[in-house]
Amino acid sequence: MALQLLVSSLALLVCICPTISTNSEGNALHTLRTRLSDPNNVLQSWDPTLVNPCTWFHVTCDSSNHVIRLDLGNANISGSLGPELGELKHLQYLELYRNNIKGKIPKELGKLKNLISMDLYENALQGTIPKSLAKLKSLKFLRLNNNKLTGSIPRELAKLSNLKVFDVSNNDLCGTIPIDGPFGSFTRERYSSSASANCCLFALTCNILVCIYQFALLILLQYGSQFKIQLSNGFFVCNSVMKTMADSMAPSSKDLYRMILDVEADCICISCRIITCCGELHIQEVYVRP
Repeated sequence: MALQLLVSSLALLVCICPTISTNSEGNALHTLRTRLSDPNNVLQSWDPTLVNPCTWFHVTCDSSNHVIRLDLGNANISGSLGPELGELKHLQYLELYRNNIKGKIPKELGKLKNLISMDLYENALQGTIPKSLAKLKSLKFLRLNNNKLTGSIPRELAKLSNLKVFDVSNNDLCGTIPIDGPFGSFTRERYSSSASANCCLFALTCNILVCIYQFALLILLQYGSQFKIQLSNGFFVCNSVMKTMADSMAPSSKDLYRMILDVEADCICISCRIITCCGELHIQEVYVRP
């Protein structure tokens, strides 16, 4: 009798374990719902008392009742995202585009190791792009364009070898554009589609570059009839008040500029390209000032 009771208990435990796992995903989604304003009641079916969220609208599960897709694009929702999204361990598609979601992108999204597509574009997201997204080794599509993101593009994202589509245009980003890994094939439009957005993003490529220490590079860029001066320090470039002005910085022609570097050590750079979101400059020589 005792043995039969033990077997029955084990059988019951086996049956309920998947439900417990799936309910954790349901709890995460329900927590997300509490953060969102839903005037059109698109989340009305999200009932936490159900066995799992697989019957909820805009949620797709696999054969094991794990949530693999969240489709809330263009749903007229607002609010913010929270760390609970990191509990959706099996999620492959996160579609939250064209809403009015504010706040920061949760760093916990870096836990979604199975994620293939992250579409958060056309919202009002602020803050920086989390470095933790570099952990998403399965990611192929990352679209964060048309938000209010600031800071730089994390260089760690260059490790995403499967990344096919990357779009951060129309934000307030600033800094160097990664040129390694998949970023070598992305077009300029993926960083900025207008002259007023992300304009201080740039990539510097050189045939010969010898630098021992970090240096400050004063860059003169011409946008139409206006000139814009930017300060680059190491890997980052942002609009900034100049601490040191170069002796001279005059363009010798439309596409050829003479630049002055404030250096801590000798720095030689020949046959360079500075690629910005608003254009491309070809530099034959960069002069250094010790």
